[in-house]
Amino acid sequence: MVSKSQIKLITSLEQKKHRTKSGLFLVEGKKGINEILNSHFQLHSLFTTGAEYPAAKDKTYIISPAELKKISLLKTPQDAIAIFQIPKQDDLHLEGLTLALDGIRDPGNLGTIIRLCDWFGIENLICSGDTVDCYNPKVVQATMGSITRVKIFYEALETFLADLDNMPILGTFLEGDSVYSTKFPDNGILILGNEANGISGNIEKLVVQKLYIPQFGTSSKTESLNVATATAIFLSEFRRQKFIEK
Repeated sequence: MVSKSQIKLITSLEQKKHRTKSGLFLVEGKKGINEILNSHFQLHSLFTTGAEYPAAKDKTYIISPAELKKISLLKTPQDAIAIFQIPKQDDLHLEGLTLALDGIRDPGNLGTIIRLCDWFGIENLICSGDTVDCYNPKVVQATMGSITRVKIFYEALETFLADLDNMPILGTFLEGDSVYSTKFPDNGILILGNEANGISGNIEKLVVQKLYIPQFGTSSKTESLNVATATAIFLSEFRRQKFIEK
């Protein structure tokens, strides 16, 4: 059975201010929970309708499907919901290509970008203060466990970039140098901007090279690429170049 205080805690974690205050976040579904249970993240508590989680045996509560539906944030609840502690932020050591996000607001986009960083071996992800919280339940869901393997930092992005010494800053735009004809540096920052407005003006001033993905279709009505899709293309090209150089 789930208590009133547990219900209050679980439902409060939908909001960033309560996640920040408590240092806790939610994960729903067996796959996501198992991924995080098998990482360095620390479990607070787990609520399940019967699915077994041996790694969480001493912190598991068996609840009814009706109770799960009451505490779940999903329209169609899965078999379990877990609360984990937000880990302390690591020290930032820039090496290789680092991704920076300027005002990404959509949880699904951020979650997918975190998965892409994991897939392409991008160790550090820098987020501006107005980028959606990476511990938003929808972001966590979309990462499919990759949130445990990518170091995510929230910084005052303009100040952070301005303070960098001898680090190339590349930005993604709708015009500039083609990603396919540009040689990526071994070490550098690649910035992707807000879904609707792109990279903000104050950040654009710090960019030393503008990159874009050329359109091969001929229709002028084609919308620009989704930011997560664009991220996949830029990271794939970066890795392709480094693979060829070996």
